[in-house]
This record gives sequence, structure tokens and C-alpha cells, in this order.
Amino acid sequence: MQDEELLRYSRHILLNDIGIEGQERIGASHALIIGAGGLGSPSAMYLAAAGVGHITVLDDDTVDLTNLQRQIAHRTDTVGIAKVQSLSQTLHALNPHVKVTALKLRADETSLAQLVAKADVVLDCCDNFTTRQAVNKACVLNRKPLVSGAAIQFDGQVSVYDARQDAAPCYACTFSPDATFEEVRCSTMGVFAPLVGIIGSIQAAEALKLLSGAGEPLTGRLLMLDGRRMEWTEIRMPRNPACPVCSR
Repeated sequence: MQDEELLRYSRHILLNDIGIEGQERIGASHALIIGAGGLGSPSAMYLAAAGVGHITVLDDDTVDLTNLQRQIAHRTDTVGIAKVQSLSQTLHALNPHVKVTALKLRADETSLAQLVAKADVVLDCCDNFTTRQAVNKACVLNRKPLVSGAAIQFDGQVSVYDARQDAAPCYACTFSPDATFEEVRCSTMGVFAPLVGIIGSIQAAEALKLLSGAGEPLTGRLLMLDGRRMEWTEIRMPRNPACPVCSR
């Protein structure tokens, strides 16, 4: 680690749970972020600022004026360009030491199979149930830890699903892929701007803990936030022995 990096990451290095060894692990790691919007913005920015060596961001959307209320990685002058390109510019400005791979494409089974296998941690920052299930399945197949977040209106949730642990649940253990429900989106339901920042920041924190070995991850626990009351609820989640994804 060079002198400039020692200074840049000094506040992490001072933490006994991280230190130089933990910071070096962060610097040698590769994070895959699915989604460059409300959750992906703060997640990616904190990971870049913290010195994650390689960040791959996957999103097929472009920056829209309505995004700027909450998607803090994007700016007025990036409206109309790919979100991954806009986010990449922001991350490079934050930390030029970080390698950013920006992929303007939609997450599907083929792309996820290749990308998840190369990552050390995966952050699900997407906005739809189908993609969440596909990301979870790829993480289970490749035994990669998944940090999943969601936010709509004033409600948010976040958890860690670590497929490296045999006793840990996967996303499908709690949210069955066979469930039928009406998909809700912020474009029709709305979302409280700071809510995505809170959830996305926690996703970054959990990813950094997994990469550095610091603390105790949220594995097997689902945190739910009621943003109106600013009240947290925690639910313990057991592994489902009949899960169609991780029990096979």
C-alpha cells in the first residue's frame, strides 16, 4: 500500500476490526452491483471511497430527470446518458485508484452466471422481484455472499444471504420465487429520497464487513425500516429445507 493510500484509508486502518490487513483485503476485492439507481448510488460510492479494488456495475437504464431526487450518483448534466456511465464518472472522481467496469445491460441468467462467478460479494440494488430471484440463484450456484436491499415509499429492508454457509438461508427461503404479487415501483408509488440512501449505505457497510472480515454480517436477519416513524424491526430468518433454490 502506497503512502497516499495509507493516508486515504487511515480512518479504516485505525479501526482494530479492519487495520492494514483488512484494508488490503478490501483493496484486493471485487464487488458486483446490480442496479445503478437509488440503492446502487450510495452503495457504489461508499465502496469506491473505501477502496474496493474493482467494482462492476450492471444496469440497462439511462439517467432521467425524475431520478435526481434520490439517485445521488447522477447529476443534471448526466441526464440522458447511461446510468452506469454516469455512476462510473462519479466513482472515478471519488477514488481514481478503483477499477470500475460499467455494463449497460439487463441482468439475466446468462450474464449473472458469468459476472457473479468473478465477484467476491454481490449487492442486489435492483427494483424488481424477478431480477432479485435471478441474482439470488446465481449467488447460490456460485456460493457467493449476497447483500440485498429494497426500498419503496417510506419502507425499506436489507439483509445478507451467504451461500458459503450451509445453515444460512437464501433470498428464496424467505421470499418464495413461486409467490404471486403485484409488482410495485417508485415510478407509480413514490419513494422517500433519503430512504434509499439509508438502505444503500447499509448494503455498503455489510459488503465491506464481508470483504474485510470485520464485525458480524446480517446473515439470517432481515432488517425492516419504517421511515415514517424511523423505527427498525428485525426478523430472524431460518433456512428453508424445502427451498427450491438452495436445498437442491
